[in-house]
Amino acid sequence: MSRRIVSLKDISKACGVSIATVSKALNDHSDISKETKSKIREVADKLGYHPNAAAQALKTNRSNNIGVLFVDEANSGLTHDYFSHVLDSFKKKAEQEGFDITFINSDKSRNGNMTYLSHAIYRGFDGVVIACVEFSDPQVDELIKSNIPVVTIDHSFYNRIAIVSDNIKGVKELVTYIYEQGHRKIAYVHGQENTAVTQSRVASFYNTLQELGVNIPDEYVVSSPYRNTDRAYEATNRLLDLEDPPTCILYPDDFAAFGGLNAIRERGLRVPEDISVAGYDGIAIARHISPRMTTVIQDTDRIGREAASKLIDLIGNPKGTIIEQIVVDGVLDKGETVRRI
Repeated sequence: MSRRIVSLKDISKACGVSIATVSKALNDHSDISKETKSKIREVADKLGYHPNAAAQALKTNRSNNIGVLFVDEANSGLTHDYFSHVLDSFKKKAEQEGFDITFINSDKSRNGNMTYLSHAIYRGFDGVVIACVEFSDPQVDELIKSNIPVVTIDHSFYNRIAIVSDNIKGVKELVTYIYEQGHRKIAYVHGQENTAVTQSRVASFYNTLQELGVNIPDEYVVSSPYRNTDRAYEATNRLLDLEDPPTCILYPDDFAAFGGLNAIRERGLRVPEDISVAGYDGIAIARHISPRMTTVIQDTDRIGREAASKLIDLIGNPKGTIIEQIVVDGVLDKGETVRRI
C-alpha cells in the first residue's frame, strides 16, 4: 500500500492555522513569528511532510492572501459595528477556503510612498475586497481598473462584482412602517451625500413619501456624517427648533441616533411618547437599549460571506465567474421607538 502524501491542508488542520500561514512558515516568510514557524515545522516533521507535496500548489503562482481596503474617515476602525461584522464574516469564509487576509496600508498611500495598487502588487495579493473607502479617490480608480481581481462592498463599479445591501427596500419598508403608525411629519438626518449608500437611501425616502402622498418641507432633510453622534445631536436640535417640528426623525445609522436621543432627552422629551426616532443597521446595542431601537437590520454575515465567496471564485476562475451585483436584503425591526399617533 502506498503511503498517503501529507498536504499543507493536513498541517493546517493539525496546527489550527490557515493553509496560507503554513505555506509562509515553511517558506520562511518574514511576517510569520519564529514561534509559529517552529510549531508548524515541528508538526510537519511529525506528519512526514515533504516539500514535493506542495509542488502542485506552487504551480498556481498564488500567495493565498487577500487584501482588504478599509479606510474609515471617522477613524472608528474595526469598532465600526457594521463593517467589523461584515469583515469578520469575510475573514471566516476566506480562511475556510485557505486564504489569509491583510489590510492594505492606507497610511503609506496617503504619505505618497505607495498607492493602493502598488501595495497590492508588492504584497502579491491574489485579490482585493474594497469594504470602506472614498470611492472617488483616484487611487481606488487605479486599483479598480487593474488586472487584480476585485470585489466591492456597498458600491458598484462597471465590470466589477459588487455586494450591496438593499438600501432602497430597507428605507422603503422603514418609512412605510412609520407612515402606518400615523406619522406625516417625518424628518431624515442622512449620511454624507457623496456616497452611493446615501444616494440610494435618500432617493428611496423621497420616493416612498411621494407614493404615500406625503409632502415634507426641505428643512426636514439634513446631512450628518455616519456614526457621528455630535453632528446628529446638532441636527436634532435644529429640527426640534423648527416652528413645525417633525413627529419622527430617521437617522443615518443606529450609532448616530444616540446623539439624537441625547438631544431629545436634554429637552425633557420622551421617546417615543413625545417624539419617535428610527435608526439603521441593527447594531447589537441598539437592540438591547430600552426602548429598543426601530431600525433595519443589515445582513452583515451574508454580505461578508458573499464577498469572500465571489472574490475567491474570481481568483480561481477569472474567465468563468459572472460579473454581477448581488443585493442582500435587510430585515425591518419595528422595535419600540416609533409610536402610533
